[in-house]
Amino acid sequence: MIPFIDLAAQQKQIKPALDSAIAGVLAHGRYINGPEVAELEKGLCAFSGARNCIGVSNGTDALIAALQAYEIGPGDAIITSPFTFFATVEAIMILGATPVFADIDPVTFNLCPESLEQTIKQVRSENNWNLRAIMPVDLFGLCADYDAILPIANAHGLIVIQDSAQAFGAATPDGKRAPTHGHIGTTSFFPAKPLGCYGDGGAVFTDDDELAEKLRSIRVHGKGADKYDNVRVGQNCRLDTLQAAILIEKLKVYPCELELRQRVATRYTELIDKVNQQRGERHFIAPSIPPNHVSAWAQYTLRVSNRAEVMQRLKSAGIPTVIYYRTPLHLAKACASLGHSEGDFPHAEAASREVMSLPFHPYLDDEHIGLIVDQLQLDS
Repeated sequence: MIPFIDLAAQQKQIKPALDSAIAGVLAHGRYINGPEVAELEKGLCAFSGARNCIGVSNGTDALIAALQAYEIGPGDAIITSPFTFFATVEAIMILGATPVFADIDPVTFNLCPESLEQTIKQVRSENNWNLRAIMPVDLFGLCADYDAILPIANAHGLIVIQDSAQAFGAATPDGKRAPTHGHIGTTSFFPAKPLGCYGDGGAVFTDDDELAEKLRSIRVHGKGADKYDNVRVGQNCRLDTLQAAILIEKLKVYPCELELRQRVATRYTELIDKVNQQRGERHFIAPSIPPNHVSAWAQYTLRVSNRAEVMQRLKSAGIPTVIYYRTPLHLAKACASLGHSEGDFPHAEAASREVMSLPFHPYLDDEHIGLIVDQLQLDS
């Protein structure tokens, strides 16, 4: 049985450092807002290039805090992607704002700038919502097209909130790393993420010092001078000291792991291209990374028309696969009040019918990659 994500392989590489980091927290006993939290935030800023980093309890709370920092709520609307995990839309709806969808690019799976532009015009001509922001999602580890999205946002006076839960450290041709492309950015440290802890964790990034102070207040019940001086409605969404200590050690090896992820992805693509050549058709569509972009490779996601058959054959061979995402959000039951129907976002709907993700982690070796692709090659 090949694991879908092998967290144990990474842990084996850095276990002595992890044990020492955890023991250090147990020794000083500052389990909430201990010194490791500030140390991690400093390290994340250094790696990403952000001026400020605010550690929080998880990726969803990071999105909610970012929206709260801009005082987004009822009557406001946020444009985002229908092809992502529900947390993106959930954060908007929790605050009483309205999610508005634009379709995705069928190649990158990220928000399509042309659809975004059309959606902005449609919202402003047909609705009485206060359109406040765009929330692009850096899906599967690849940054959205910020070279196109940011000028659109600026032209229409909109905030860009970068949901980079799957792409911390991914880079664009200008060298900027996710999530520093928007006015504010978020990420998740869920264990399966490229940089993950051993529980829940997340962070918000911004170059705006005033906004950063507001976020530090939001994460502790809207505190002022202290947690009993409540100057705004906030959350209880602090990052645990133990998780911060673990992430400090994981961040030390993260640059190397990003390179290993590139190696695994490159090998997959080479072998899948050979399978397609032997078939005489592009049956398995491998991920496409735009020139001079660096993906964090949260997943390695193929498109294939006979997905159910391929997944069953791989399962029979002991190879797990996962569908991200089976239902586009505009068709999700929780979003029924938005009034969408099938056909509204055809590229997102087509992707949801065809995508499947293969086992992927930095320590996946060529032998196992070959075994996985050999099973794809058996496709009739």
